[in-house]
Amino acid sequence: MKLYASLMRVVESHVAPLAGRIGSQRHIIAIRDGFISAMPFLIIGSIMLIVANPPFDAQTHSTIGQAWLNFSKAHWNTITMPFFMTMGLMSVFVSVGTAFSLAKHYKLDTLTASLLSLMAFLLAAAPQVENKMALDFLGGQGVFTALICAIWSVELIRLLKKYNITVRMPAQVPEAIARSFELLYPVIGILLTVYPLSVFIQSEYSMLIPAVIMQVFQPLITVGDTLPAILIALLLANLLWFAGIHGDNIVTGLLNPIFMANLATNAALMTHGVATTQVLTAPFWSFYICIGGSGSTLVLAILYIRSRSIHLRTIGKLSVVPALFNINEPLLFGSPVVMNPTLFIPLLLVPMVNAVLAYSALHLDLVQKMVALAPWTAPAPLGAMISAAWDYRAAVLVVALMVIDLFIWYPFFKVYEKQLLNEEKDQIDANLDAEENPTRAATQ
Repeated sequence: MKLYASLMRVVESHVAPLAGRIGSQRHIIAIRDGFISAMPFLIIGSIMLIVANPPFDAQTHSTIGQAWLNFSKAHWNTITMPFFMTMGLMSVFVSVGTAFSLAKHYKLDTLTASLLSLMAFLLAAAPQVENKMALDFLGGQGVFTALICAIWSVELIRLLKKYNITVRMPAQVPEAIARSFELLYPVIGILLTVYPLSVFIQSEYSMLIPAVIMQVFQPLITVGDTLPAILIALLLANLLWFAGIHGDNIVTGLLNPIFMANLATNAALMTHGVATTQVLTAPFWSFYICIGGSGSTLVLAILYIRSRSIHLRTIGKLSVVPALFNINEPLLFGSPVVMNPTLFIPLLLVPMVNAVLAYSALHLDLVQKMVALAPWTAPAPLGAMISAAWDYRAAVLVVALMVIDLFIWYPFFKVYEKQLLNEEKDQIDANLDAEENPTRAATQ
């Protein structure tokens, strides 16, 4: 208990305030919003990639399997075109969405900021060569460049506006036209910063800016895809959750660029028929680590339904359906799990056990690594299987993890249930005593 109290003091005094500041930092929020805005496009593109890669072996005797294989082979370009126009343009969507969110925070014109960000990113990542635009860095490989261009573009507009450097039009000029002229100086600013840098790097090093940035961030991506880094991120996220702060939002907001770069790498490898390499992706986090939400609490909700405690049974009935779709705030705050020392250890331990087992399974190629982005609200077995290109072993892994989670959660659940049963019994006895002795109860 002393260790627990000391840890909670550290979390409340140092970790939680710092995490709160990071989570509310405008650039972090803009990056998170940028990925959220890209999500619908990425989900649709992922689905088309899965359609193009049937979950059947070429020697299958299944009629459906052979028909699907023949169809995908005959219409490969048609089926995969939406994939290349969505997942293949991931960084374009992220650039626009991030700039929009940051401009909105500064109360700037969101449309012009988004267009400027797009221009900056294309100058950096997709120069025209022999009347053809380079597409190599418009997907996941260009995501860090997209974020930098978005932030720089909006900050440039803000800086010029702060010092009143703008083209002023007469009052009679329509607002839309005046607004377009206000963008002239920011456009010139981008041409004088991003474009010369891009030309210099191409001429001196025969590389594009995104290639240089990816080399800079490659150690971060490499380290981020290791088990120790995943465990540290999980520990931080669930410590924050225990203190009542949405730790998952903060941690995954920082990890999103790595999530998406890894997912895009795996998807590109699959389209070329090469074995996938990256483990840490958004579906890995959602469907293997956080089954039923942060803390992997789906099995806890199921335990609650059968509880002898009226309180836990009620919370279980209210929270089990949302937990099936990976929404567990009703359980975390209703139990409560938040600030509950009895449930502190499994809240930290269960996701970390899931991470170790799932990472090992994917790293050893026992299960297909994630190549697609299923909606995070999909039930975990289904979401994992879709994200792993229909690999049924992904669903089996989720079920196995849930069984293990059950054994970890169960003893702590029983201890907490016993505590609540005693409290409920005392309350019932007090109510009965009040009914039998109304005069004494009124005096008290």
